[in-house]
Amino acid sequence: MAETTSYDVVIIGGGPGGYNAAIRAGQLGLKAACVEKRETLGGTCLNVGCMPSKALLHASELYAAATSEFATLGIEVAPKLNLGQMMKQKADSVGQLTKGIEFLFKKNKVDWIKGAGKIAGKGKVEVTGADGKVTVLDAKDIVIATGSEPSGLPGVTVDQQRIVDSTGALELPEVPGHLVVIGAGIIGLELGSVWRRLGAKVTVVEFLDRITPGMDAETAKTFQRSLTKQGIEFKLGAKVTGAKADKKGVKVTYEPVAGGKAETLDADYLLLAIGRRPYTDGLGLESVGVTPDKRGFIPADHFKTSAPNVWVIGDTTHGPMLAHKAEEDAVACIETIAGKYGHVDYNLVPSVVYTSPEVAWVGKTEEQLKEEGRAYKAGKFPFSANSRAKINHETEGFAKVLADAVTDEVLGVHLIGPSVSEMIGEYCVAMAFRAASEDIARICHPHPTRSEALRQAAMGVEGWTMQA
Repeated sequence: MAETTSYDVVIIGGGPGGYNAAIRAGQLGLKAACVEKRETLGGTCLNVGCMPSKALLHASELYAAATSEFATLGIEVAPKLNLGQMMKQKADSVGQLTKGIEFLFKKNKVDWIKGAGKIAGKGKVEVTGADGKVTVLDAKDIVIATGSEPSGLPGVTVDQQRIVDSTGALELPEVPGHLVVIGAGIIGLELGSVWRRLGAKVTVVEFLDRITPGMDAETAKTFQRSLTKQGIEFKLGAKVTGAKADKKGVKVTYEPVAGGKAETLDADYLLLAIGRRPYTDGLGLESVGVTPDKRGFIPADHFKTSAPNVWVIGDTTHGPMLAHKAEEDAVACIETIAGKYGHVDYNLVPSVVYTSPEVAWVGKTEEQLKEEGRAYKAGKFPFSANSRAKINHETEGFAKVLADAVTDEVLGVHLIGPSVSEMIGEYCVAMAFRAASEDIARICHPHPTRSEALRQAAMGVEGWTMQA
């Protein structure tokens, strides 16, 4: 007979949504358990996603700088790539972060129940451990935080050998001679840029006629020009119809979406990166009458599913599939369960591409504002006119601010350039307080810093930019 333990809240999934929900529950005095089947906490983001990819992005940027940029600064070196050490430091960093979550669980009296969790009826979660032992958890509230997994493509079978998804692309045993990436979204471009900087030829095949769908169009064009200059080749408006792998490589077949002759690419490795889908397999949703929609997402109203006391957060429900969105969901959901007020403004969830240059944005794009028929003004400032960027030889990109033509309220911000991932938060705060572009324009920023571009772009909305 299975053991039974009672909790105020049981969270299924230990990723950014799940572990933040568990910690917040503990902070609020709720007896909480987090069910996670991985050997470590942190989910996809921490183990095989956001964090290890940033470790490789950072290391590869330093390698590229040492190879091609240091000499300009008067530093003469001859860098040698040690891929094994690069992978080791990535793994070490990830290990430290997962241990940090375990510490926070202990600090906030959260139980980590190791195993695969499924809902087994109202108020019950069944956990099957690696040894087959089953534990039943009684819960007043159940939170689904199982995240997402890479989407598949007919005709392309991921074997994590020659044909890999994002997880496999973080563990390649060698620098590919030629890496083909299917999908010109954030994941594909980040991982493609890692291997390009380390010496691979990289070809990106994208079904649409543009890269990074959802990004402001002007920013996306500038971004593509930059990546092309770095040596990444793009085949847009192209449909991959098949991929055959052997021990030596992969033959990738594609054809124009508009119609035309099929072509073949010979690659050492193929990365499938066409997006992610909610992970709900084996969750027992039917036991409480919860049905995902056609795309696999679990519908919710302020995190509440159609079943009483069953909640859903993060990638498994609608909204941006981003770790920081899941974290916001987690806190708001648990605070609602605890009788407090929980809310997330999804218009203020920023997006970032951690390539070089970086891209970051929040709020509306110009295309969205035009579609809505909303009158707006735009202010734009190039990093080529920013003193700090010039001194550091990092002049690619710009800052663009979109503001309401009548009220001057900031509606959207689009940044491409050095360190913009660290700067977008300023506008998130400003927009949360419904700031006008003039508010930013009249706030003193330190000189010389890249952040001055944020102010100068806001000044540009009314045409009084002062730096040149």
